[in-house]
Amino acid sequence: MSERELTAEVEAAPSGPKVGAFFDFDGTLISGYSARAFIEDRLRRRQVQPLDLLRGVRAALDMAVRGGDVTELMRLTARSSRGEPEEELVAVGERLWKGRIAGMAYPEARTLVRAHQRRGHTVVLASSATPYQVGPFAADLGIGHVLCTRFEVADGRMTGEIDGPVLWGEGKAEAVRSFAAAHGVDLAESFGYANGDEDIAFLEAVGKPRPLNPGPRLAQAAAARGWPVRRFRRRDGIDLLSLARTGAAVAGLTASAGAAVAVGLLNRSRRDAANLAASAGTDLTLALAGVKLHVVGEEHLWSHRPAIFVFNHQSSLDVLIIGNLLRRDVTGVAKAEAAADPRFAVFGALAGVAYIDRSDTAQAVSALDQVLARLAEGISIAIAPEGTRSATDTLGPFKKGAFHMARQAGVPVVPIVIRNAGELMWRGSVLVRPGTIDVAVLPPVDTGGWRRDDVDDHVEEVRRRFLATLDDWPAG
Repeated sequence: MSERELTAEVEAAPSGPKVGAFFDFDGTLISGYSARAFIEDRLRRRQVQPLDLLRGVRAALDMAVRGGDVTELMRLTARSSRGEPEEELVAVGERLWKGRIAGMAYPEARTLVRAHQRRGHTVVLASSATPYQVGPFAADLGIGHVLCTRFEVADGRMTGEIDGPVLWGEGKAEAVRSFAAAHGVDLAESFGYANGDEDIAFLEAVGKPRPLNPGPRLAQAAAARGWPVRRFRRRDGIDLLSLARTGAAVAGLTASAGAAVAVGLLNRSRRDAANLAASAGTDLTLALAGVKLHVVGEEHLWSHRPAIFVFNHQSSLDVLIIGNLLRRDVTGVAKAEAAADPRFAVFGALAGVAYIDRSDTAQAVSALDQVLARLAEGISIAIAPEGTRSATDTLGPFKKGAFHMARQAGVPVVPIVIRNAGELMWRGSVLVRPGTIDVAVLPPVDTGGWRRDDVDDHVEEVRRRFLATLDDWPAG
């Protein structure tokens, strides 16, 4: 299903905050269940007592076999956290979000959320999960309203009790109705998205129930009521085709590196080796992985060289994408830890990538001086101004280093906007899934009139161009 088909109904709906969009979390916005990540983390850190674990397993079996609700499991979870500082749970939630749960997010669900936000609808995340599970997702997508199960906190520590109702079944439906009454939301015009069999009452509370990835009983109820159903591709499990293609791509990457080194030695030219790796090497690797690039504004890759090419970074594929786009006479700037990445160490050495240790100011300054020297030699620079891979496709804040370098060298900044690389190889994944990645190369930004004092303003202007492009993708 294309993005236009996915969001057509939302775009046709009335605009404004009286229309609500209520989203369940586990299984609806993310593939799988966030509680699993939290339980496994507590087990690894030996923070679960054997008796609590046994009770938790029994409660989970009761839910699965008898169709019981989640209340007893939530009580056990609250009890197991008794005495812990709440700030520790918040920190764990952020860590697990970045390291694992963000990679479980359905890109299609994120697209739906953004479509509702563009229409000015009141977007609400409604879940039986805790704020430590759902909060990072809500913050990432700018969802300001969260209805969830909350644990009691006193003097900054967990009391071991639940604060208020557990938002499960009818409890979630009642929370949605109460929210709508308090915020002037017209439920008859509102949308509801959920996957669980227990969410029938929740979906009946809105005028436009839209089951996503429904369980068996919800699917039956949807068929009986005429509710349209959508299913998204799961983001967990092993796809044999992707596994085979990833293996072939790794082999191609290795062979390309070997061929590039051989050419460099034969010609006694590291630049020839780097150019071969960036062009033919990435052509081969992406083709074996089944990854294609659809590029808008390709002419801007060549109109001004040397230049500093800045790109948003959300996937390990980005290095291959940038190499394939720029193809020759280019190097990069990366954090020091990337030098140890075996997938790209050879290519980094061939291209003369400048690795920056942010904890060592003198080393960072020296590395940037080398970058300026490369620009003077006619070598372009590719850099991700976010500084690291984003956990999701939400654009992070930009660091200023790339823009200061462009001003000092008197070269343009060329924005390269990558839309969906994370959908084919998300953070933490070792598999590449075949598909097409959208890229928009924006017109070069002239830095000739920049002054040191106004670089911050120019950084934000370039970032706004990224945001505008991601929000309204150019045709072509």
